[in-house]
Formats: sequence, structure tokens, C-alpha cells
Amino acid sequence: MTTLTLFYDSRCPLCAAEMRRLAQLDRHGRLAFSDMHAEGFDAARYGVTMAALDAELHGLDDQGRMLVGIDCIAAAYTAVGRAWLVWPLTIGFTKPLWRSLYRWFARNRYRASEMMGFTCADGVCATRYR
Repeated sequence: MTTLTLFYDSRCPLCAAEMRRLAQLDRHGRLAFSDMHAEGFDAARYGVTMAALDAELHGLDDQGRMLVGIDCIAAAYTAVGRAWLVWPLTIGFTKPLWRSLYRWFARNRYRASEMMGFTCADGVCATRYR
């Protein structure tokens, strides 16, 4: 029973690694993963643009709501039984800070991938955000 479909950037090594991690933690099949760079993927089908998907992680829940950024991250970790790892993201008065930090990180995810030792395929990290 899938409760959340995550739309992720497979060209970002750090992002792809995080999706693999979530998949390993997902013992009850609550998450589905959709690569926004897969052939035939159409963002418009979900009511979003590729630019929006590129800017922040998106997830479609089983109620048909599109969750974005930290709300999506919190929902994903909650779905796999690890809400305790992301509970600070859910505290109302801290959300603006977390959203700003996440958006900065998302804009710099290719650099972060390189800095964390991930190997970027096809020179993607070298050409993005430089």
C-alpha cells in the first residue's frame, strides 16, 4: 500500500543515494519512487512543472496532495517509521528556517554531492550551478 510517491532527481548522486536509503527502510511498501529524468516522465501529469521538481523534492500522497520540500521529507521518513529523525522539520515556528535551509541545499545539491564524495555521472555535477 503506497502512501507517498517521491519524484526525485536521479542525476544528483546524493539524491539518488537518499532514495535508495529510503527504499531500504521501507519495509512495508509505503513509498514509490519516480525519477523525474526517466524517459516519458511528464511533470504536467501531476500538475507541476519540471522547474518546480528540479527546485525541491516533491511527493504525491495517497490523498492526492502534492507535498513539497521539508513537508515531503517529513512525510517520507514518517512513512518508513523514522519520524523521529525529522521531527524538527514539523515544529511550526521552526518551519520557515528549515524551508530556507532546505531550499539552499536543494539549489546546491550537485556541489554537496561532490563535496560528500559522490561520483557524478556524465559530468552533470560539473555543469550544474556553476
